[in-house]
Amino acid sequence: MTTIDHFNLRSFDLNLLVAFDALISEGSVTKAAKRLKIQQPAMSHSLSTLRVLLQDELFIRVGQVMQPTAKARSLAVPVRKALKQAQLALTGGDIFDPATEERTFRIAMSPEVELLLIPDLTARLRLLAPGIRLLARVFPYEAMDPSLDDGSIDVAVGCTHTQTSRKSFETLYRTEFACCYNPDLLDFSGSVGLEAYLAAEHATISQNETLQGCIKEALEIAGIELNVVTAAPGYMSVLSAAKGSPLIATVPSRIAERYAPLLGLKVSPLPVSLTFPPVNMVWANHADGDPANAWLRRQIRESFSSSGISGETKVFASPVSEPDMEPA
Repeated sequence: MTTIDHFNLRSFDLNLLVAFDALISEGSVTKAAKRLKIQQPAMSHSLSTLRVLLQDELFIRVGQVMQPTAKARSLAVPVRKALKQAQLALTGGDIFDPATEERTFRIAMSPEVELLLIPDLTARLRLLAPGIRLLARVFPYEAMDPSLDDGSIDVAVGCTHTQTSRKSFETLYRTEFACCYNPDLLDFSGSVGLEAYLAAEHATISQNETLQGCIKEALEIAGIELNVVTAAPGYMSVLSAAKGSPLIATVPSRIAERYAPLLGLKVSPLPVSLTFPPVNMVWANHADGDPANAWLRRQIRESFSSSGISGETKVFASPVSEPDMEPA
């Protein structure tokens, strides 16, 4: 447990954190004062004190709005998290009511999950929780852990994750891949055979410096090479490339089933066995007891299930397992 410096905290007026959070939320001294039910001069004084203590302007006026500085933005999430924890401690824990809650959930995800989850999860949230907004971001894998730790994202959903002592994760489903091609440009009799697959030109998804991208490791394990001529960061661009050129797009089967017909592409089973990591949902251990985070995880799980995307679910937690989900 981190040691608390009681002396320094005692000399710092913690009400200033409340004022800071109101300023970040409102972007205006007047509106922040109204939110806290204090006079504007008192709020201006709090801002002046914060500037001296933190040795930064914190907020700079741009037109009618107070824009936060880089330091203010870096403090926003930790301060909000600290205030929420203090509120939970003082009230004995808030009751999370999705029907009346107003907040934004932030989810990091892989490109596959983006296309499969966002439509169904959005429809679900609009029905169950009209005050909740969703900010989905395609994150590089290496950025997920620190973002979960500092609270800038609530959960991460993707095909790779290394278990650590500070994270819990749940396997949602196993990923399989398929071939997609334009039958007007490529003439395969029946399913795509291995010889034709290896001889063809290919489009793949890649978010790194390799043409093979996310299937590179699977190809190496299988001992095969593909002639990849186009690699792009999103599946719709890869499928669109297959629509306009005589090449094969190798994409997750669930992506192929849902989106290939929209582009007039034919879907064929992959003629070679490739092994891919499962899609996991990951969250920080400190969010285990947060009813809002638990509710969000349940909505993600049930969104996949209701759309027919589910598999054997297994939860890994260290050191404490996730509590049972409460009813929606």
